[in-house]
Amino acid sequence: MSSHPQTETAALCRAPLAQFEAPAFDVPPGAVDTHAHVVADSDAYPMVANRSYTPPPAPEQKYLAMLDSNHMSHGVLIQISVYGTDNRYMLEVLRRNPQRLRGIAVVDADISDRELLAMHEAGVRGLRINVLFGGGIGFEAMERLAARIAPLGWHMQFLMDVRDLPDLMPRMTRLPVPGVIDHMGHAPVSMGLDAPGYQAMRSLVADHGFWVKLSGAYRISDDFEAFRDVQPLAQSLIELAPDRMVWGSDWPHVAREQMPDTGKLLNLLPQWAPDTTTRRRILVDNPARLYGFPATPA
Repeated sequence: MSSHPQTETAALCRAPLAQFEAPAFDVPPGAVDTHAHVVADSDAYPMVANRSYTPPPAPEQKYLAMLDSNHMSHGVLIQISVYGTDNRYMLEVLRRNPQRLRGIAVVDADISDRELLAMHEAGVRGLRINVLFGGGIGFEAMERLAARIAPLGWHMQFLMDVRDLPDLMPRMTRLPVPGVIDHMGHAPVSMGLDAPGYQAMRSLVADHGFWVKLSGAYRISDDFEAFRDVQPLAQSLIELAPDRMVWGSDWPHVAREQMPDTGKLLNLLPQWAPDTTTRRRILVDNPARLYGFPATPA
């Protein structure tokens, strides 16, 4: 087992549940889980000292088993913050699963074109800006990175609290690449849908072509583990832009005291999108466009 060192400020996370609820609806062929992480069971991939938490191992085999349990044909791996800009493990997993997986990397703005091209060939299709957890790359690098990845057709993914969006809108709306907002904005739904942060996110989606991940309900809810309070937000986003919504499990659910059931998170989707055609867009058609998966016949 891994013996990654942990610091007082980077407490060890709980492991994800080994068993979880089966899909309660017909998951369409070609479905994509657009948000999960892998953590190596090896000290060959050291974690950064300034991380915010220490995850337990969540290796490739457990990740693929989770996809299978949720009837997911494909998955998108997000470089986890605890590895900083060392994308090696994620890239190795991508290269072993070229048909099934894509990835989102975390890099410094001075990365070489050769390294970016190698990542593209491995299946990377975007970069992540992360201002919530230690080890990420923040907004200071946003414009430079966006210019670097535009020729590759990549997008930029944002792990941020949308309460910060009003001040950042002028910069984000000028980016030369598509933008994707993680976890429905990562702000508590208790602040209400009329809050400036949520309204700014709606503007990015409606007026500037941004996408949103319908993920992380347990991170923004006060209703563990039914998450009923998230439904109005999720439905409002789906109604706003059904062609730019994607779903993600956020497995292995790091940095949380309460561990959600991964299957129950998937089973929220029929509540948010009762229409099967809309669900197919969210699970199949939209992520195929965003990440370059092959089209799946209806």
